[in-house]
Amino acid sequence: MADPAVEPVSDLGTDPGARIRAKARALGFDAVGFAPVRLAPQIRENLAAFLADGRHGDMDWLPAKAERRREPAALWPEARSVIALGMAYTPDAEAFASLDQEGIGHLSVYARGRDYHDVVKKRLKALGRWICEEFPEDVKVFVDTAPVMEKPVAQAAGLGWQGKHTNLVSREHGSWLFLGEVFTTLELPDDTEEKDHCGSCRECLDACPTGAFPAPYQIDARRCISYLTIEHKGPIDRELRPLIGNRIYGCDDCLAACPWNKFAAAAPVTELRAQPEFTAPRLTDLARLDDGEFRAFFSRTAVKRVGRDRFVRNVLIALGNVGGDGAAEAVGERLTDANPLVRGAAVWALSRLLPAGAFADMRTRHMPRETDSHVLDEWTATETPG
Repeated sequence: MADPAVEPVSDLGTDPGARIRAKARALGFDAVGFAPVRLAPQIRENLAAFLADGRHGDMDWLPAKAERRREPAALWPEARSVIALGMAYTPDAEAFASLDQEGIGHLSVYARGRDYHDVVKKRLKALGRWICEEFPEDVKVFVDTAPVMEKPVAQAAGLGWQGKHTNLVSREHGSWLFLGEVFTTLELPDDTEEKDHCGSCRECLDACPTGAFPAPYQIDARRCISYLTIEHKGPIDRELRPLIGNRIYGCDDCLAACPWNKFAAAAPVTELRAQPEFTAPRLTDLARLDDGEFRAFFSRTAVKRVGRDRFVRNVLIALGNVGGDGAAEAVGERLTDANPLVRGAAVWALSRLLPAGAFADMRTRHMPRETDSHVLDEWTATETPG
């Protein structure tokens, strides 16, 4: 691998690469390597095929910035090297205890601590400032906020390889690495690209609840629970809703299934560790959040980026799947929500929670007052509950 043992920066002489590695480690990064600004043609071809097949769903920003995304040199022509960095967020053994629990919501591991964008970017900026002070060069820092092919760049830098679930896998950290990059005009020696070590294993592919992998090393975002609960803005396809279970923000099933995780140590950066209030939240409480309460509750996490309405949509689907004490009452309150996305999800959830007669009474009361075509379609589609 590309990362040597940590040594004090002052003891590493004038070698820029060794000094940068040591500084990155001192700032809390668990993996660091150097990648070229031009990627292999196959990377660009894979992206083009993914977009051509429409597997990006309604993430329109992907094709819109595809030309800049194809390789680092296209994003910043002055760059001469990319410093790829990884920060571990390995969950504890109880991280998945909330899956499919009645009345409980399950948040993706990365969403239970401080927003990683803030945590990682703070350290990237610190590394960038240090580089500018130590060397007469420019830098730009990125963490999931620019058209950067982060996983291929990380593989080229030796941090790991893209597994069959298309995410990065590390021999030291499994599938639990946040990625960030420092583009720089400083010329650094490229590290050796990491080889694929998946072999015949297909644990991640078989773990996917919705069958989002058409083939190994390929993903169709339109069936991915992470995409559906975070990026997708509209109603979730009815056929996929029962498969989501109680996952209300993201999904870790393919990541958690990876056998390489057995080598991963606990997350060393305490800000990334799960906070108690996000490990097993009550779905009925979350369903009742208004916009201000949602923003306040999730203010320091990545969840805030999805917005209240999309999040409550997810919560209502989860309630329809796992139920719980007071579930029907909490869902029923959302039939008069100001947002039609929320109202539509409430209709579907109630159709699964109420007996046929009670649901028919609800439809008789609420359907005549509904004006949104999507919500009306939900009422019509659920005329025969069960």
